[in-house]
Amino acid sequence: ERFAVRNSGASAVVEGVGDHGCEYMTGGRVVVLGSTGRNFAAGMSGGLAFVYDPDGDFRSRVNPQLLDQLESLEASDAALVRDLVAEHAARTGSSVGAALLADWEVAVTRFVKVFPADYKRVLADIAAVKAAISQTFNCLLLIFAFLPAPQAAACEAAIGNIISG
Repeated sequence: ERFAVRNSGASAVVEGVGDHGCEYMTGGRVVVLGSTGRNFAAGMSGGLAFVYDPDGDFRSRVNPQLLDQLESLEASDAALVRDLVAEHAARTGSSVGAALLADWEVAVTRFVKVFPADYKRVLADIAAVKAAISQTFNCLLLIFAFLPAPQAAACEAAIGNIISG
């Protein structure tokens, strides 16, 4: 009945779920290759779910609060989903996975991405911080260009250590 409830980081592929799939999910990636029950993704605040929806009726089964958080797959999503489906097919001998991979160019257009708004906002915030750090680092590199070589190298190394954590 329930699958990936409270998932916080695992990647999983399943060929169908009952009611309440991905309920209260906070992280990870879930690919659903079959039907879902009602109330899919209720309380989902993080992670991504990719649902194969060949008939176009998934919207009627997703939790109503997430209707505005459904998207088409981007190229990076399509590559991730393909890799997960391929691993699933290889490990399980899944005929469903094999069939999707055999006609991937069509199949990929029938996936729906569930991307919770809060998670999307956090990812955008992280990207903005990374961009600001990168810009700051580039400005510092320009400043270091005017220092004697040994001091510049030491400063660059110190900042590189801070950035890499």
